[in-house]
Amino acid sequence: MTAPIHTTNLPQSLLQATEPIEHLLETASLYLHVPFCHTRCHYCDFNTFAGLLPLREPYVRALLQEIALVGEQSRQPDGRLRRSRTVFFGGGTPSLLTVNQLTRLLHACFASFAIDADAEITMEANPGTLSLEQLKGIRSAGINRLSMGAQSFDAGLLKTLGRIHSPEEITQAVQSARAAGFTSLNLDFMFGLPDQTMQHWQQTLDQALALRPEHLSLYSLIIEEGTPFFDWVHAGNIIPGDEDLCADMYEYADERLRSEGYINYEISNWALPGHHSRHNLTYWQNLPYLGLGTGAASSFANHRFSNERDPDTYIKLVKSGQRPTVEDELVEKEQAMSETAFLGLRTAMGIHLPTFEQRFHQTFAAFVGDRLHFVDQAGLLEESEDWLRLSTRGRLLGNEVFLRLLPD
Repeated sequence: MTAPIHTTNLPQSLLQATEPIEHLLETASLYLHVPFCHTRCHYCDFNTFAGLLPLREPYVRALLQEIALVGEQSRQPDGRLRRSRTVFFGGGTPSLLTVNQLTRLLHACFASFAIDADAEITMEANPGTLSLEQLKGIRSAGINRLSMGAQSFDAGLLKTLGRIHSPEEITQAVQSARAAGFTSLNLDFMFGLPDQTMQHWQQTLDQALALRPEHLSLYSLIIEEGTPFFDWVHAGNIIPGDEDLCADMYEYADERLRSEGYINYEISNWALPGHHSRHNLTYWQNLPYLGLGTGAASSFANHRFSNERDPDTYIKLVKSGQRPTVEDELVEKEQAMSETAFLGLRTAMGIHLPTFEQRFHQTFAAFVGDRLHFVDQAGLLEESEDWLRLSTRGRLLGNEVFLRLLPD
């Protein structure tokens, strides 16, 4: 029998749906990919490229063209522009674009989509690539949230990761962002790094909390094939943190951040009240989004598709008037239900069972059958009349639950 869920312990701003699900399903959040980096980090397997900075302006022009094309093709059946609640500039390093380039891209989004007046507009940035003047220009352009890839406050660990910024530049970037008028900041940090001790992790969290960002994303290192880290691990040159240490680091972070008033609203994300990432919640609630730029992925109109990954080829395709889509998959109802379920379980509030039924015209109980019986008995779930979520223990063993929700 699942343990009872106490919704009074959950963030009320998340529990209370702002809009009916049928309205949300008519929107499309926008993701704009900027693939340029000064150098590639040793752990990174994202679609990023070093040494291509001269390609920035041709790439921006192609992205402007794709925004207009996708905006036109995604109009509502009655001809209205598709509504968007969030815009996210990701990468890569979007802060390597000029203020003029970012402004043009954002203006194109507003011209081709019906962007909400209070939309969350986020830009990823690396601390070493930001100046106060640039930040003021970015803020004036309409970007209202920054997400910085800090990763660690330990200089040695930053070097191991291949990061080019220093711990001091993290603090300087936050101070400059505040001076430029940003009131919503996220900092990313990683744990389970080679030679990272619990003391390293505690010191990094202490320094991060001293800056009082509104949002923190904390990720365990994943060794991805095709990266230098993958080669070094298999050669025995580096050893990542073991599972027990990673679990201890996660639990310490959760307890420490909760004591400072942060809400763990998704397995890897903590926010001060009212500062959860609306864009990321689009993904975790399995709502529609459109990805623009090289390698960008989309989930829209019951299809999942992605763009050409090579910047030169992407630019040529768009310039010739073609949609740069290279992969397209129809998402069947059973798959959509599975993905909505396990993505929802990543969040603190879990699955809102009435909304699930309203969305798919089938109860969650009928959909899942007895597939969750084992993890239920193992104490990995909590339940109320309207909600199902992972227990505290379940958050550490979430994959055991998620695998049982995948279609056969």
